[in-house]
Amino acid sequence: QLQLVESGGGLVQPGGSLRLSCAASGFTLEHYAIGWFRQAPGKEREGVSCTSRIDSTNFRDSVKGRFTISRDNAKNTVYLQMNNLKPEDTAVYYCAADMGRTPPDPSDKYYCSDYVWSYAYWGQGTQVTVSS
Repeated sequence: QLQLVESGGGLVQPGGSLRLSCAASGFTLEHYAIGWFRQAPGKEREGVSCTSRIDSTNFRDSVKGRFTISRDNAKNTVYLQMNNLKPEDTAVYYCAADMGRTPPDPSDKYYCSDYVWSYAYWGQGTQVTVSS
């Protein structure tokens, strides 16, 4: 079984910080590009950040300078460190794993996708609420 489990969400005041974790079982995250997405009520799911298999990263403009994505391969876990949180960051946050194209393309390791349709495996999500 391939599973991703997010944790670390919660209620935080504006300007606060949270670290989200995405723990994998049944496969090795090192071999996948990983994306973090979020979905607020009434809105479409949107890309927040992603990291390629060689750890090149993308960030949504609205979170640049505030969020950091990283891997701990020993723990088979990807993190999203969120600092200086704003009310507009309130959403359910999801992690997802992308194995790359079929058939495999060797260039895929350099890139990660901002788009939901690129990712085959998804966690259940963790709620982040930023409010006074």
